[in-house]
Amino acid sequence: MSNILIIKHGSLGDIAQASGAIQDISENHKNDQIYLLTTKPYSELFKKNPFIHDVIIDKRLPKYNLIYLYFLMREIKKYKFSKIFDLQNSSRTNFYKNILFPKAKKETWSSSITTLPEVINKKEFDKHSVLDRFNHQLQTSGLKTSYTLNPDFSWACSDVSEIKNYFRLNKFILLFPFCSPHLNIKKWPYYNDLIKLILDKFGDEYKIVTAPGSSEINDAKEIHAQTLLDNGRALDISQLTSIIKASSFVIANDTGPAHIAAHVGAKGLTLFGKHTTAYKVSIERENFKAIEVGDLNNLSAEKVLERLVNSLT
Repeated sequence: MSNILIIKHGSLGDIAQASGAIQDISENHKNDQIYLLTTKPYSELFKKNPFIHDVIIDKRLPKYNLIYLYFLMREIKKYKFSKIFDLQNSSRTNFYKNILFPKAKKETWSSSITTLPEVINKKEFDKHSVLDRFNHQLQTSGLKTSYTLNPDFSWACSDVSEIKNYFRLNKFILLFPFCSPHLNIKKWPYYNDLIKLILDKFGDEYKIVTAPGSSEINDAKEIHAQTLLDNGRALDISQLTSIIKASSFVIANDTGPAHIAAHVGAKGLTLFGKHTTAYKVSIERENFKAIEVGDLNNLSAEKVLERLVNSLT
C-alpha cells in the first residue's frame, strides 16, 4: 500500500469540476491511501468525499513565510507519497513541486506542466476546456479515466429536509444573482425583472428563492425572492448542494453554485458575458446549459424566460 496525494485548493466551482478526476484517481489506486491537500474552507467538505482517506490543510500563507513553508513541507514529507496529482496546477503548487520533487516527471508528479503535450505550449493548452485538460493529465499519467469528463458532485449533499419543510419547498426556481465584488463583469442585472416575468407566467406554481453566501445576505434583500438561510446563517456547501439538486430549475451567474448545479444533474441556465466561455469552464451538461452574450447588460429578461420555459415544459 502506498500513499497518494491530490492537491486541490479551491475554488468551489473548481472543486465540483474536479470530483470526477478525484474519483478516477481513487479507482486507479484501490489498494492505496488517497490524501488531499486543500484549504480550510473545504477541509470538512472533503472529509465527506468517499474517495479521500484524509485531508491535509494548507493555509496558503505567503511563500516568503519560511517557517510556515518549512512545517508544511515537513508535514507532506512524513507521508512518503509515492505519487502526487496536482489538480490545482497553479504557480504555488509548481513551487511546492520544486521543493519536494525538483526533478520529478509525470511518473511522480502529475500536473499540466509535467504532462504537457509535446506539440503545444502551456498557453495554448490552457485554452482547452478544464475537464479535457484534467482528462489529458490523468491519461498521460497512466490512469484509465471513466469519470473525469462527467464529474458527479452529489457526494457533497446532506440532509436538508428540515430546511425544505421550513420554507415549504416543493417546486422551486433557485436564483444566484451574486458574484464576487471584483468580478462584476459576471453579474447579470435583470433578476428582479425575470422574477416578475416568472410570476406572470407561472403564478404560484413555483416558489422563487435564492441562497446567498455569508457575504451576500444583505445583497439578497434587493432580490424579490425568498432568501434561504439556516437559522439566520448562510447554508453550508453541503446544504447548498442538496438544495440545488432538489430545485426545479437554477438560474445563475458564472459562479460556484452554477458549477455545482451542472455537476449534480440539476436543470438550469448560467449566464455568460465576455469574461470567458462555457466551453472553457466545462459547465454545459445534459440538463444545464449556458446563454453566452458579449455584454450581459444586453441580455433581456424575456430571453432568459424563454429558455427557462422551454426547459420546464
